Amino acid sequence: MCGIVGYTGTKLAKDVLIEGLRRLEYRGYDSAGIALQEGGSLSVTRRVGKVEGLAEAVADLPTSSTCGIGHTRWATHGAPSERNAHPHVSCDGSIAVVHNGIIENFQELRDALAAKGHTFRSDTDTEVVAHLVEDYYEGDLLAAVSRATRDIIGAYGLAITCAAEPGRIVATRKDSPIVLAHGEAGSYVASDIIAVIEASRDVAVLGDGQLADMRPDGITYYNADLKEIEPSIMHVDWDVDVAEKGGYPDFMLKEIHEQPRVIRDTLAGRMTNGVLSIDELGMSLEELRLIDRVYIVACGTSYHAGLIARQLIEGWARIPTEVEVASEFRYRNPIITPSTLVVAVSQSGETADTLAAIREARIKGGKVFGITNVIGSPVARESDGVIYTKANKEIAVASTKSFLGQVVSLTLLSMVLAQAKGKLTNDQVRLLFKDLADTAEKVELVLSDTEAIDEAARACKDATDAFFIGRGMGSATSFEGALKLKEISYVHAEAYPAGEMKHGPIALLEPGFPVIAVATQSPVYDKVVSNLQESRSRGAMIVAVATEGDEEIKANADYVIYIPKVRDAFMPIVASVPLQLFARSMAIARGCDVDKPRNLAKSVTVE
Repeated sequence: MCGIVGYTGTKLAKDVLIEGLRRLEYRGYDSAGIALQEGGSLSVTRRVGKVEGLAEAVADLPTSSTCGIGHTRWATHGAPSERNAHPHVSCDGSIAVVHNGIIENFQELRDALAAKGHTFRSDTDTEVVAHLVEDYYEGDLLAAVSRATRDIIGAYGLAITCAAEPGRIVATRKDSPIVLAHGEAGSYVASDIIAVIEASRDVAVLGDGQLADMRPDGITYYNADLKEIEPSIMHVDWDVDVAEKGGYPDFMLKEIHEQPRVIRDTLAGRMTNGVLSIDELGMSLEELRLIDRVYIVACGTSYHAGLIARQLIEGWARIPTEVEVASEFRYRNPIITPSTLVVAVSQSGETADTLAAIREARIKGGKVFGITNVIGSPVARESDGVIYTKANKEIAVASTKSFLGQVVSLTLLSMVLAQAKGKLTNDQVRLLFKDLADTAEKVELVLSDTEAIDEAARACKDATDAFFIGRGMGSATSFEGALKLKEISYVHAEAYPAGEMKHGPIALLEPGFPVIAVATQSPVYDKVVSNLQESRSRGAMIVAVATEGDEEIKANADYVIYIPKVRDAFMPIVASVPLQLFARSMAIARGCDVDKPRNLAKSVTVE
């Protein structure tokens, strides 16, 4: 979610930190900042927006500092702003903190610290760490950090420096990555290997609860009891280009594997004290209650996320919902009133057709809500409210993690609408939210064993056409599966609601024709099985995505890809992952470039 860098050594710290932050730009962010040790005090510079803006701000900074920490932020607590940007400092400004993660008990800690006289300057959860360390500080930063972390509940990767201890940085972590390296020019810390790889090929990976005491001449490692330990060292043979891929052979596979984190990051901070909240909606509870129609406008992959959301909004909130291809929306004179909500979904936030649809909706007086991955993008600026998907920078042209981020964001919106309409109780929403959060772990289980996916892909690699079918949520999921296959393998693929097969498409079936079915356990499972039998009797080769433990499906499929059991409403989140992997595996078997498919662009900025 956030990017952390830290350096202490012989080089000019501001240059090292800015370069490290640039290398972490792929993570996505809304603001950036650095803190430098300077003559017994700390100099903090923060800016909203891109790292380049921060670089310009510190370019002419008169400094000889060789120790500092830096950060790129994705907002969870507190809106994107300079006051909420990291680093955050203690009351006296002598302690600075950068943080990746979320402090779950920050309000409790904040209240307790405020009662002791601490003054807070931001809306973030992170600032409590600076004040907590200050509260425990008695001349030894390592001891103060160790004591402070015992009070913290949540996930954190932390780098902390203190003006009273020149050249020293302390780092620690729990459930959030921290890596360190020492080279000829000093010691480095970051949230990603790419920011430290040029310092040394031997990188220390900090374990949960461990601490690192960084100084220019080396790094000492400790366990939670402050007993010195030997760190876990990883030798890195990658060059910088491969490091950006995290060791994966291509960006697409890397981004597929990042999806559990995307789910967790998109949900972070959304459930506070048992209450679901999307502050960015820009609408009051009363305005939400008055909504009587929803349009979801999008293109391509984002359109398919909308198809999934339609079933959730209508099923939970009981609001009539239409999903529109953005390029058609403004030309058909849609019915929009002040009680209409138009949800614009765009990975880049600059899709020309989607922007045109937003403008049409606003002219007609409707409320507009954006879902995008890019802070400050045109979709974000021109909407009344926005959810950022927290997918961070996506490099592969075929969208994977952005799609899942959109589905999760739309699911949250569906819950909020249902809650506002009184169709779901708070208890029901809390239960749904827990099940939604659990999908991250279930996606990890899918990613842990892809042998069945690869086997099915190899069997289909010589096909020239394919059908993707399903019913209900499976139908919506199938459309995205077909798009992924055609985008990167150049195989002509079409998706149909399974019941439509007999109304025309079944005429194309012949021996060996691949039919990929989303056949998970659901209220329409038996109907899907009947459609598989119809296809198989005509010679089709059936690949079924099924629920773990379903032995019956084997009688009706040539290849079965199992996913963990999940609530049907959230099935698309988990079932989409094997379809992404299937498309990638098939494309590689056909010799295609999965990151840069022909004729496609990442962002479509013309109509």
